[in-house]
Amino acid sequence: MKKYILILITIILISCNSNEKQREKSVESIKINEVTVAYQTAAALGEGAIWNHETNELYWIDIEGKSLNMLDPKTKQNRSFSTASQIGTVVPKNKDEALIALVDGIYTMNLNTGQTKVFADMKEALTGCRLNDGKCDPAGRFWVGSMNWQQEKGKATLFSVQNDGSVTTKIDSVTISNGIVWTKDKKTMYYIDTPTSQIKAYDYDNATGNISNERVAVEVASDLGFPDGMTIDEEDMLWVGMWNGNAVIRFNPTTGKMLQKIEVPAHNITSCAFGGDNLETLFITSAKLDMTDEELKKYPLAGSVFKVNTGIKGVESNFFK
Repeated sequence: MKKYILILITIILISCNSNEKQREKSVESIKINEVTVAYQTAAALGEGAIWNHETNELYWIDIEGKSLNMLDPKTKQNRSFSTASQIGTVVPKNKDEALIALVDGIYTMNLNTGQTKVFADMKEALTGCRLNDGKCDPAGRFWVGSMNWQQEKGKATLFSVQNDGSVTTKIDSVTISNGIVWTKDKKTMYYIDTPTSQIKAYDYDNATGNISNERVAVEVASDLGFPDGMTIDEEDMLWVGMWNGNAVIRFNPTTGKMLQKIEVPAHNITSCAFGGDNLETLFITSAKLDMTDEELKKYPLAGSVFKVNTGIKGVESNFFK
């Protein structure tokens, strides 16, 4: 009888340990995917998230607030510089300078003083439009797109800006130019024109900056929202902020399938970037723009910068060269 009691106690202990491990795994899973506030603010149109791995700061912008921001996530100190007009995006140049896209062209900004100077005057190419999202390719060229002030279909363009300030048109007939990334083998570029609800792929030549063989990599279902800003991880999977979608979604561009959806306590999610010590923290920007009174009550943190530990490592952002 004692033998059977001992066996029963052993089974109960094993079961308890197993359940405890399951609970630990569950808690760990929650921690990995728990979205928290990195910096509470009320940006009208937070955008342009990019991690500077040399200074350990998150650069982000408020387009309508006309400001460039540099956030230290550890101290939660946010340095901010006002810009002369709406700012579409930012890319680091070095620890003291960045390139910013304003309404009429590209400017160099001194990150110590906030002073700017023209780098590429694009007034003639931007008639009826303003510059919007963009990033640097692996060779250090600055790819930046535009959007029509009235969001008219096909009136915008994707440009490439060289280190001498010359500008080349890469894709025309765009409506709202947004997310853009490159694979680690430097052979594929992914690009978003938001109203198309598609992520397109292009063959990419790093030596020349030429793109070819346009095709659709991902068709984004309408009930998920609209694809906006985008980043890429070390597995070449795409992470996309969903405007009107309350989430960041991870897509496999090879299969076109959704791999993961991270709910964010804001309605319009605009961009995301991997950062932190191990590039495993995903920083997420959001906007208060285009929200109803009911939505503003439901999402009081809208316009803030969020973060989540994904358990997946990102890649270092490309700087302008």
